[in-house]
Amino acid sequence: MDFLHRNGILVIQHLQKDYRAYHNFLNFMSNVGDPRNIISVYFPLWFQLNQTVGTKMIWVAVIGDWFNLIFKWILFGHRPYWWIHETQIYTNHSNPWLEQFPTTCETGPGCPSGHAMGSSCVWYVMVTAALSYTVGRIDKSSVTLHRLTRSFLWSLFWLIQISVCISRVFIATHFPHQVILGVIGGMLVAEAFEHTPDIQTASLGTYIKTSLFLFLFAFGFYLFLKLLDIDLLWSVPKAKKWCANPDWIHIDTTPFAGLVRNLGVLFGLGFAINSEMFFLSCRGKDSYKLSFKLLCVMTSLTLLQLYNFVKIPTHAEYLFYVLSFCKSASIPFTVVAMIPYCIHVLMRPREKKIN
Repeated sequence: MDFLHRNGILVIQHLQKDYRAYHNFLNFMSNVGDPRNIISVYFPLWFQLNQTVGTKMIWVAVIGDWFNLIFKWILFGHRPYWWIHETQIYTNHSNPWLEQFPTTCETGPGCPSGHAMGSSCVWYVMVTAALSYTVGRIDKSSVTLHRLTRSFLWSLFWLIQISVCISRVFIATHFPHQVILGVIGGMLVAEAFEHTPDIQTASLGTYIKTSLFLFLFAFGFYLFLKLLDIDLLWSVPKAKKWCANPDWIHIDTTPFAGLVRNLGVLFGLGFAINSEMFFLSCRGKDSYKLSFKLLCVMTSLTLLQLYNFVKIPTHAEYLFYVLSFCKSASIPFTVVAMIPYCIHVLMRPREKKIN
């Protein structure tokens, strides 16, 4: 492992030296892989255009991030920005220097990369969905076009994944092997859901039971290892100690923060899909209209950007988790039920006047 870490440090130093001019682009690509953008950007766009893809995207993102948390607790992966200060492999105080950025100081364990895993699983869903759409509409004369489309989409997929991986290594928050494992893990989770059609008809009870199972398993695993005197939050003190700027430490990067956020999203989606507002709007005749879909997409994307201005107080950790769950649950409910229903109601009077 020290061999991977030491060579990883050399890669990071090379990137920070030769690609410093591309910092803004790499920082943007790091945000592309941010699991939080899956909920606030990718999901509202795809759900209104294709409910099957949007639903699968949430399940893949939540289950993928849950597996990412469990593996992080098992693998105890260090992050570069603190590892260089605590390793004993460098002699005569020759520890290398790495530049840190506002997005460097993640507080959870580093292996596998959550950004790389989230990006790969969601983009895998999007690419396979787009290819499935084109396959159903090809004829003999368009086979070549389909092959070109397939090559283009998978090339785009790998271009994005490589860019996300490089960005995470560049800011010294991950070693190269950690982002590679993240990409592979995300693709495996996404592929597994390609053969799980039952999620499209899941009841509210299924969503609740799944959320409870994910929480109880993770929390039980945490307590079990704690009884064995294994602290799964060992990375938080290291992040606070070696982060160059205390203001770059955020509670929403802790392991339990991501778990609570994802469970809130899954519960909110289940509640929304099984609500009367969803059946009246997204399952009614308006749902087939392009104007209805576009209005839902634009309204959802706009409103969810305003959610970013809603700051949750961080002075009390347990209160933060409760409010984070509620905020996360409100996002899919807003996208799936509230916005489509409001637009459905606003469109009805116009149709009556026209008639």
